[in-house]
Amino acid sequence: MGNFDHLAKTHPCLGGEAHFKYGRIHLPVSPSCNIQCKFCRRGFNKSEVRPGVSSLLLTPEQAVETVKKALTLCPEISVVGIAGPGDTLATDHALETFRLVKKEFPHLINCLSTNGLRLAEKAEKIVEAGVETITVTVNAIDPKIQKDICSFVIDGDGKRLEGEEGAKILIDAQLRGIKKISELGVIVKINSVLIPGVNDKHIKEIAKVTKELGASILNIIPLIPQNELSHLEAPSCIMLDKCRGEAGEYLDVFRHCKHCRADACGVPGKNQDIHGQLYDKEVVETFSHG
Repeated sequence: MGNFDHLAKTHPCLGGEAHFKYGRIHLPVSPSCNIQCKFCRRGFNKSEVRPGVSSLLLTPEQAVETVKKALTLCPEISVVGIAGPGDTLATDHALETFRLVKKEFPHLINCLSTNGLRLAEKAEKIVEAGVETITVTVNAIDPKIQKDICSFVIDGDGKRLEGEEGAKILIDAQLRGIKKISELGVIVKINSVLIPGVNDKHIKEIAKVTKELGASILNIIPLIPQNELSHLEAPSCIMLDKCRGEAGEYLDVFRHCKHCRADACGVPGKNQDIHGQLYDKEVVETFSHG
């Protein structure tokens, strides 16, 4: 496992300088999710630039071929990331893909994004698959706040948990997972969606607690008002800067996020996306083993 300073020089989602020099490819291999955030609306289309969106699903085998093609189109790619369109740990597709990618392209950095519900449970398998950096989306560490952000959680037995009960299960799992994966040597970034009137005064607490558990950097993502939170307004630049300043007292803050799609590819700081060249046909594909 590399250290944070080293990885930040070549990982465009960890370091500001790398953001303008190096590329990443997001492989859309994870079809389903085990929680429902109130701001999240997963979908398949060609136009929206936001997380949870892809134009297709790839099998792990197709994903490897896609990386091969992407490297010919964009040699600056240094990171293979999996961030959806569902949760990467809700099924085994992401870890299977990483194992194949690591074998074929050992020089690339493997990066996984997750809601953290199954992070502690799968920590060893994540390391075995060759994952070096992980992003955990933590929007609250207080169940009273989390219940207003997450509609429900599906536990390991398939039971749907709502309200504070579900919120507590999620938070406990996230915090245990962050601590465990950090201790195993994986670099941890925290993503927090900034939701005005809900968690804007709470982001600094997330930074403080996750830093103590081993996180290296925080990315505060402005809310895109949609789904159950479509009635809210996006945070102002003033609110975003204030939250970044408060959180930055505890944890380094990443300031270059582009709200990337689950099938994004290219150098993000240059607004270069080779998606259209990468996929010959813009169709939604599904696969059976999931």
